[in-house]
Amino acid sequence: MQTNQRKTGVLLVNLGTPDAPTVPAVKRYLRQFLTDSRVIDLPRWQWLPLLNLIILPKRAPRVAKLYQQIWQTAGSPLLAISRRQQSALQQRFQNENQNVVVELAMTYGNPSINAALQRLYQQQVEHIILLPLYPQYSSTTTASVLDAFHQALQQQRHILPFEMIFSYHDHPNYIAALSQSIQPYLQPDVHLLFSFHGIPQRYQQLGDYYAEHCQQTVEKVVANLALNANQWTMSYQSRFGKEPWLQPYTDETLTKLAQQGVEKIAVICPGFAVDCLETLEEIAVENRDIFLAAGGKQYQYIPALNDSEQQIELLYQLIKAKLQ
Repeated sequence: MQTNQRKTGVLLVNLGTPDAPTVPAVKRYLRQFLTDSRVIDLPRWQWLPLLNLIILPKRAPRVAKLYQQIWQTAGSPLLAISRRQQSALQQRFQNENQNVVVELAMTYGNPSINAALQRLYQQQVEHIILLPLYPQYSSTTTASVLDAFHQALQQQRHILPFEMIFSYHDHPNYIAALSQSIQPYLQPDVHLLFSFHGIPQRYQQLGDYYAEHCQQTVEKVVANLALNANQWTMSYQSRFGKEPWLQPYTDETLTKLAQQGVEKIAVICPGFAVDCLETLEEIAVENRDIFLAAGGKQYQYIPALNDSEQQIELLYQLIKAKLQ
C-alpha cells in the first residue's frame, strides 16, 4: 500500500484516571475533573467551596476504596487498556505502511493532553487528528477534550493543521462491533440493558444532543440484531448531585425489571470505549447486587470494546477516512 506522505499525529483522548488508588491521588483527580465548568457549570463562587469543603473530603476516601477493588498490577484498568489500544492501533498503521504516530492522552490526570501534544510536536508531525474516545458527543466530554486541546495549543507558536472526530455513534464499524460483542449473550430468556453515562437534563435543554446520539446508537444495534421491543431496555447511570439527570436511571430500571419478572439480564455500556470504574465497579458489581437483591437470578456485564480487534479496526477506519 502507498505510504501516506504527510506525517500525521493521532491523539486518542479518554476521560482520565487517578495516578494511584489512594485518597490524595483520587482527590487530585476529582478536583481537576469536577472543576471543569463543562462538567459542573454552577457559578464558581457557589461550587468551589462546596467541592473543596464538603464533596472532596467525603467522596475521595470512598472512591479510593472503589479504585482499590479494580486496580491491577499494570495500574488503572482504564490506562492499562488504553495503552494496549494505542499500541495496537500504532501497529495497525505500521502494517499498512501509513506515516502515522499515535499518542494517548487523558483530559484529566496523566498522560495529559499537553504532554501528548508536545510528544507529537517532537516527532515533527505535520497534521493532527484529535479523536475523543466518546462515541456519542456531549459537551461534558467531547467539548472538554477540545477545550483542553486548545489550551495546550496556546503554548505553541506553530499551530499545526488539525481535525477532530466529534462522534462515531452511528458508524457502521461501531455498530457492528457492539453487535458482535452482544451476540454471545443473547438468549431467548435474557433481557438486554443498554446503560449510558447520564448528564443533567438541563444540559440537554441547553442544546447538548448526547441523548439523541445514545438513542440512535441503540436503534441501530437493535435493528442490526433484529431484537423485539420486549427484549431490551435503555437507561442512564452515574448520576451525581440532586438535579434531575437523563432518565430512566439504570439502578431503578434494574430493580423495576426484576420486579416485573425479568430473571436474567445482560448489561452493555456502549458509551465507554474502555472499561473503567463506572463499568467494572458500578455496573459489574454495584448494579449486579441491586438486580439480584430485587429478585433477579442472573446478571452479566458485557465488557467494553477495549483493545479488541473490532475496536482497533473501528479506530483505524475513523482515522483513515481523515487521511484521504
